[in-house]
Amino acid sequence: MVRVILPQHLRTLANLSQREVSLDITGPVTQRTVLDALEARYPMLRGTVRDHVTQRRRALVRFFACQEDLSNESPDAPLPHAVASGSEPLFIIGAIAGG
Repeated sequence: MVRVILPQHLRTLANLSQREVSLDITGPVTQRTVLDALEARYPMLRGTVRDHVTQRRRALVRFFACQEDLSNESPDAPLPHAVASGSEPLFIIGAIAGG
């Protein structure tokens, strides 16, 4: 079971009351497989975390786990063991920009 912490705006869109969701991932645990499982379970989130066509992370979305920024890692790179085992969550954060 992989644990994912979602920001408030994604929880609202997915009509979730809790900030953490648990996902069953078959095979290697990567950003891609986690997002595939998240979008399959909550189809209304498709296109919010990554682009529909390119499947690339949206510019103002970041991924953190085990006190590390994983945003620029390959989507197919294995996530840390602590995330894959469920002992640590993967945080999806909406970055803040402005002037």
